[in-house]
Formats: sequence, C-alpha cells, structure tokens
Amino acid sequence: MQRSVHEYLKALEAGDADRAAALFISDGWVESPFLGRLPVRQYVRKVADASRGTKLTVHDVLVSAEGQYDWRLKDGSRVSFDCADVFNFDPSTGHIQSIVLVYDTHPVRAVVENKYP
Repeated sequence: MQRSVHEYLKALEAGDADRAAALFISDGWVESPFLGRLPVRQYVRKVADASRGTKLTVHDVLVSAEGQYDWRLKDGSRVSFDCADVFNFDPSTGHIQSIVLVYDTHPVRAVVENKYP
C-alpha cells in the first residue's frame, strides 16, 4: 500500500494520468474540496492542466497520509497547504479504490478558486 501511495503521488506530480490510473481499480476516483469527485484520469489531467512545478512532500504513510503540498499554477501563482489524503484500497485486488483529499480551502481559495480549466 505504501508503494502505491508513493507511486500515485509521483504520477500526480508528473501529471501522468495513465500511470496514476494504473494503480486504481477501473472505476477509481479522487475527491477534492475544489474539484469534487472525479474519475482518477480526469482528476489528474485537470490538475496537470492547471499546474506546473508541483512538489508533494509526504511526511508519513499510515492509515492516511499527511503532508505538505507546494503547488504552482500555470500562471505562476504558488500555493502551499497542509493536506491529508485518505487512500481507500480494494481488498480483492490491492489497488487503490479512491482517494479523499482533506484540507482547509480558506487559506488557498483566493489563489486557486478560478484557475482550473
């Protein structure tokens, strides 16, 4: 599970939707406070289309992962925020079933709110 979490975060940083989706069950999804619930490929593509130079720092991988996101949007805006990603795994395949991102949007809303295409 830890390997899958790290591989997913690397794929997200790289904007590689196919690599990320390969870690999920076929109908896997990600839920974000800004983007809502999206199929994993659509989520990664949407984030990649709005981002450049993103760095995700994982502090630890436990039942849930808590870390710092240093996000750079294509217009050059930078946003850093603490986030806990809750990964849910499919017990029959061991693949990621879903991810729910948990973070306070108030500190970043003014920078991010209207920048997703």
